[in-house]
Amino acid sequence: METGIAISFWILAAVMVASALAVVWLRDIFRAALFLVLCFFSVAGVFVILGADFLAAAQVLIYVGAIAVLIIFAIMLTRETQRGSPSGRFRFIAFLVGLLFLVTVTLVVVSTDWHAITEIPAEPTTSSLAQALFSGESGFVLPFEIAAVLLLAAIIGAIVLVRER
Repeated sequence: METGIAISFWILAAVMVASALAVVWLRDIFRAALFLVLCFFSVAGVFVILGADFLAAAQVLIYVGAIAVLIIFAIMLTRETQRGSPSGRFRFIAFLVGLLFLVTVTLVVVSTDWHAITEIPAEPTTSSLAQALFSGESGFVLPFEIAAVLLLAAIIGAIVLVRER
């Protein structure tokens, strides 16, 4: 069972890295957005392997179901998406910033003392997280609803801004 999980992890990791690189390197923005969806799905798969079912469900619902669909919707409403960015003035600066970010993340990952769990939780974590978030006086129902209304307002604002006059 342990080797099956390891093989699944490495397959998902390879798909995740390949799709992330495709997002960066593809010139067609619509195909790049589709590879972003694939990257989000593979991250959710890694969460499933780690036993974090709530994070996997949130990843699929929020990132795949909302953010990626919103990005694809905005791309489809935008004119001249095939042309892409005509100017490459900031390519070298963007490369240097990306390289600096990669070095920083690598140093943080290598120098951090990671504490790992030794066993996967026996029961799903979703119900205990739901109880902690939404139950009783100390729940977060109101902030959750406020965030939902703010996201709805942002989506309506985006639609109003991009519609044809």
